[in-house]
Amino acid sequence: MKHFEQVWAVDGSVLEALFRKLDSLQECPVGQLAGKICTVIEVGSQLPVELWFTDNAKAHDCQFLDSLLTLATAKTLLRLDRGFYAFEWWAQLRTQQVQFICAAKSNLVYTVIQELSLTHGLKDRLIAIGQDRPGQTLLRLRLIEVRQGKGWYRYVTSVLEPEVLPPYVLVDLYARRWSSEEAFHLVKRLLGLSYLWTGSLNGVKLQIWATWLMSAVLVDLSDAVAEAVQLPLERISMEMVWRGLYHVNHAYNTGQVSDPVAYLAAPENRDLGVIKILRKTPKLLDFSPYFPCLPETS
Repeated sequence: MKHFEQVWAVDGSVLEALFRKLDSLQECPVGQLAGKICTVIEVGSQLPVELWFTDNAKAHDCQFLDSLLTLATAKTLLRLDRGFYAFEWWAQLRTQQVQFICAAKSNLVYTVIQELSLTHGLKDRLIAIGQDRPGQTLLRLRLIEVRQGKGWYRYVTSVLEPEVLPPYVLVDLYARRWSSEEAFHLVKRLLGLSYLWTGSLNGVKLQIWATWLMSAVLVDLSDAVAEAVQLPLERISMEMVWRGLYHVNHAYNTGQVSDPVAYLAAPENRDLGVIKILRKTPKLLDFSPYFPCLPETS
């Protein structure tokens, strides 16, 4: 996306329960959660950009807003989880020339400024939301509604120009938020962050950082495999790359291989499941910025 220097996904996740092995933790209730993390992931490379931790497991995602505001620079596009739904903070992002997209809540109150596109399956509008002072609009956004089956999915974005961020490109980008869920699955279930080695605060922090560093190495390795087989990274199963390292180690110890990328990418090793099987043909994106404003039909 040539109009943005980086596209980041932002999401929060609660850690598992503490193990009360230290004397200082004996008074903690059984099952007390270790805390909460907030991660910023680069959407294209899927590499972690930044990570924040709080020992308050009940903390709302909004606790990380100031940190994210400091991190993000101009020409950054943020894909936000609904936990970062805060109008005044959105206005601060706009002031810093940081753009965002977020799923719109069903009770969003707004005033339509302009209809950009209106068809049977798409509504693209410029809207005004919130009030800075009586009579003063806090934010101008785009509200994009897309019909899927009998329902509508709604998104808001600070990118007001459809030629910069066409509607279906925005919808596809937000739909890929599963990459954030995959990242949490990777570090929690595959790399073991769901099983905390210690209950001490410093130990938890060390394990968090070590696990995310390992995840970055795994993403880099998976990207190298993707380049070797000439496929996009999303076609590579990072879980199977991780599990395939067992076979790489065995082959290395027996002198059969010295390059893990070559081993994992080799055609004769496709039974390792490193390359994902396509279940269906991917849909082509519609990059058209405008659609005719036709009368709405039910």
